[in-house]
Parts: sequence; C-alpha cells; structure tokens
Amino acid sequence: MVVEIGIVGKPNCGKSTLFNSLTLANVPTANYPFTTIDANVGVAYVRVRCVCREFNVKDNPVNSLCINGNRFIPIRIIDTAGLVPDAWKGRGLGNQFLSKISMAELLIHVVDASGSTDIEGRPIPPGSHDPIEDVRFLEREILYWIYGILDKHWNDIIKSVKLRRVDPSEALYSKLSGLKFKLATIKNCLELVSEASTADISRWNKDAILNFIKCITSIDKPIVIAANKIDIDIAYDNIKRMKEHKINVIPISALSEYILRKLASEKIIDYLPGDDDFKVLDESKLDDRYRKAIRIIRDKVFNRYGGTGVQKLINYCVLDVLRYIVVYPVKDPNKLTNGEGRVLPDAFLVKRGTTLREFAYLIHEDLGKHLLYGIDVRRKIRLKADYILEDNDVISVVSTV
Repeated sequence: MVVEIGIVGKPNCGKSTLFNSLTLANVPTANYPFTTIDANVGVAYVRVRCVCREFNVKDNPVNSLCINGNRFIPIRIIDTAGLVPDAWKGRGLGNQFLSKISMAELLIHVVDASGSTDIEGRPIPPGSHDPIEDVRFLEREILYWIYGILDKHWNDIIKSVKLRRVDPSEALYSKLSGLKFKLATIKNCLELVSEASTADISRWNKDAILNFIKCITSIDKPIVIAANKIDIDIAYDNIKRMKEHKINVIPISALSEYILRKLASEKIIDYLPGDDDFKVLDESKLDDRYRKAIRIIRDKVFNRYGGTGVQKLINYCVLDVLRYIVVYPVKDPNKLTNGEGRVLPDAFLVKRGTTLREFAYLIHEDLGKHLLYGIDVRRKIRLKADYILEDNDVISVVSTV
C-alpha cells in the first residue's frame, strides 16, 4: 500500500519548488502559468525515529532509509499544473490536472503566504494579494469539480435508486469510487445530509448535493494548507491572520528546503530533512549567491519558524491527518531479521486500526491466507489475527507457508 498525496494550487505559488525540495527532481520552474504541463510523480519520505536505537542494532533497510537513527519511509507525491479560477469548468488545464490527483488520499494546497501573486498566479508586489482568497478559491474548485461529476450522472443515479431499487449509497459510490471515496464515508455523509434535507436524494437541491460533497471530501480527501514563501516578511502577518480565520496552516519555505537539500547532497552543508539547524561544512564551495541565501534562510526561516517546515508538513499529512502508523515486520523475532538476514529490513506505513491479518495480506497475499499468529518482538508474546497494530510495533508474522 503506497500513500499518495497530491500537490495543488494556483500557478507560481511554489508547487514545483515544493515538489523539487521533496524529491530533488528537476522539473521546470518559472514565473508564469502552466510551467508544469504534465503531472509529475515523485517519491518523498516520512521521517520517524527508527527502532534500531531502541534495540541497539545496526539495521539494513530495504524498503526505506535509515540515517543517524531516523527512518525515512517513502510515499508518492504528485505535482500538478497550476489551477486558475473556474478550472473545474475546464478553464486553463483545470479538468486535466484535477483528474490527475483524483487518486490522492490527501491534497496539499500550496498558498503564497507573501501575497506576491494574484489569483491567476501572476507576480505582483508582496502583500498585494490576500492568501485567504486562494484558500477559498481552491476549496471551491475541488467542490465544484466533484459536483460536476455527480451532476453529469445524477439522472443515472436517481434511476438506479428509483427503478432498480439500488441503495442510494451504492448508487453514489458507483460514481465516486474512482476518486477514492469509501462506501462507509458515503453512507455516513448521506445520513448527515438527509437529516438536514431529505432522505429522498431525488429531491435534493444543489445545496444538498454540495453539502454532501463537502462532507465526503473532508473525510476522504482532506486538504492541508502549506503557507509558502515564509522567507518574505509579510508572510508572517498573513499566516497570523489566516489562523485568526480558523484556517489550519503549516508554514513552509519550499525554496529554502530545496537549497539546503541540494547543498547537503553536495556535502557542502550538514542537513537532514526536518532538522531544526544546519551546519556549513565547506565555506570555500559557497559562492556569494549561496552565502546570501544561507544568511536569509537562517535569519528569516530557521530563527523565526524553527525550520523550513517541509518535513513537518509531510509528517503532519501522513501521521496526523491520514493517521498512519509505522510497523516493522521481521521473520526472526530474536535476530530482528528477514529471510536474507537483513536487520529491520522494512518499515510499513499502515492505517491506524489495521489488524494483524490485514497487515499480513499487505505483506503478501499467501501470508494473509495462511496466517497462524504473530509475535510481539518486544513482549515476546503471541498475537491473534485480530490484534490491532500499534505505532512502532515490531512484529514477526507466522504462517504455514
């Protein structure tokens, strides 16, 4: 199971820079709309404390990385072209790119917190545009994009319910499952909207349908606001104002993160994504441009915000909003190895509430089918198939195969 997150926002807000900083991929960036003309898919990482230090072992990761006792677990990131107002109607490249992120579990909305781009993404002086408008605009685009899909098929949905006696939740699910909406979520939101409107969806008006969409998106396709360009002074006041409007934001500087990761990859600085500080290793390799950039990053980003916020953003999305936990499967519960003798080879991200049997199926279908029991490596006890996994569990899965 791969966690998949989409990056969305208007042109020139820093989406591609964020994608670059997360993946160190080289995609075009420039100050004009539609620089990104194809959806880019890359790999980013959730950072957690690895259990190797707890068990005092040197691990040999296979599906992830371990650096200085920090385990970096991969997720998939999708970067899309900038959305402009009425993208849901097909304006710009809207529909094409909205459909690209349909399979994402969560959307990161990158907002220019400095207000240095207008609603269309054109550069303007910092502070000239209100980033709160961008938050509202994108919420509307997502809402009406899904509304357009339902509206297109509404007559078919009603016919299924009225003529073929299909349950309303099943009829709606048939049109929404491709967007990664769950049947349970649809049933829950159907009940909530029916209480406020009517249980007969054929009598729903536009407002009822929109309220239903707001409900399902809040659960199955949440949006996290990444307030970008915090290195520009006016962003601080704008972020404060956004919070006063009850908008939950994660302040980030995508450009600062990209610069630090690039310099770290060249061994010029010592920096690990998510660190609250960095150290210059070789001053001689820094030209005047990078020296100036580092001064700004330290003064306006690290001293004010405690870091670039980029790794915090990813961790917040995956661990807090989507509620994933980390589980380490091993074959030998004593040596903490797999069949090839590698120590703590894998770290899996699984949804909170996942059972041992469900986890076994995630590893391999045969393992799930022939599961006998699990062993909790810490407590040295057997676990039943319905045991609910906990964060940082180290588990040996025992089966007949």
